[in-house]
Amino acid sequence: MINPTNREFYVIIERDEDGYYVGEVPQLQACYSQGETIDELIANMKQVIELCLEDV
Repeated sequence: MINPTNREFYVIIERDEDGYYVGEVPQLQACYSQGETIDELIANMKQVIELCLEDV
């Protein structure tokens, strides 16, 4: 497994019409998540990046 703590990824963050923050990592296919706050989004993104890297 690749250690995600040794890699850096750009996260594109937008706010949707419901007020949620939505993040996407363009370098990884289908790697996106959401959260009610930026902190929640970042925590969710770390988890989804780990899952996306498992598939690589």
